[in-house]
Amino acid sequence: MSSGTTTASLSGDDVQAIDHLRATYGRLVNELGKVIVGQRDTIEQLAICLFARRHALLMGVPGLAKTLLVSKLAETMSLKFSRIQFTPDLMPMDITGTDILQESETGRREFQFVPGPVFANIVLADEINRAPPKTQAAMLEAMQEQRVTVLGKEFHLESPFMVLATQNPVEQEGTYPLPEAQLDRFMSLIELDYPNEEEEIQIAKTTTGDALPNLEHVMSAAEIIAHQHLVRRVPVPDHIYTYAARLVRRTRPAGETAPAWLKPLVSWGAGPRAVQNLILGAKARAALYGSYMVRLEDVKAVASAVLTHRIITTFAAQAEKVGSKDIIQRLVQETPDT
Repeated sequence: MSSGTTTASLSGDDVQAIDHLRATYGRLVNELGKVIVGQRDTIEQLAICLFARRHALLMGVPGLAKTLLVSKLAETMSLKFSRIQFTPDLMPMDITGTDILQESETGRREFQFVPGPVFANIVLADEINRAPPKTQAAMLEAMQEQRVTVLGKEFHLESPFMVLATQNPVEQEGTYPLPEAQLDRFMSLIELDYPNEEEEIQIAKTTTGDALPNLEHVMSAAEIIAHQHLVRRVPVPDHIYTYAARLVRRTRPAGETAPAWLKPLVSWGAGPRAVQNLILGAKARAALYGSYMVRLEDVKAVASAVLTHRIITTFAAQAEKVGSKDIIQRLVQETPDT
């Protein structure tokens, strides 16, 4: 096969389904725009993670409508939304649920499982780094296996299932930084920035009124699951796989392909899961934009969100004020396309 060939092609039904997904995504953006000012890139990244069947880490200072955005995303898709406020005294059973002794209709006392807030379609883990590692780990099985184990019993979570965790980048005292193994479970790091002046004025006008507008439901859970399967079937040319693998391998300072400028700045590069998520993210973005095949621009568009939290910078990089995002952006520019 040549470098531009693919191993599969879409059926006629899949082509129509992608057209439908693109139109539905446009309606979703318009609906969220009624209550969320700006943040178009954030909405796109959230949609990419949802249709790629992955999880995301939201990073932003307080007041950027992270909770509102996630709850309204669930509302427009007719999904069950749950918010967990992570605190130092939060216990794993506060997330997963536990058995409670209750009296049955026959008068007998027996243990009955009461589901925790993780039993939802979209779970917002608010300020996840404020809880101790034992509690953070309670989310791992749910994120990876879509199930929880309580007192030796397994309970499966309904599809679709997505965890959106937030971290406050300003106040770090009394926090427990997420370990690299757990950070790697998140497909994307979505960074929210301050709105511009025009958007900030619009936010004030929108949020100081009597009530927020009601949003229409644009998609059902069954449709989301069907679209998630559709995204997996989007064809990927061979040279796109090569580019994604080449880009990730260049993040590893000990590797032969790592550029000389990167080695003093990075102590640990991205693992194989990064390649998987680059491809999945590119597939989801291509489908959302109505493309019937993954393009190089799709991979480049998701590269920063997928790779930034997967590399560890050195003290030298911190001293030079070079962040992970700067490194990834330079690698994307320098990595050859062919």
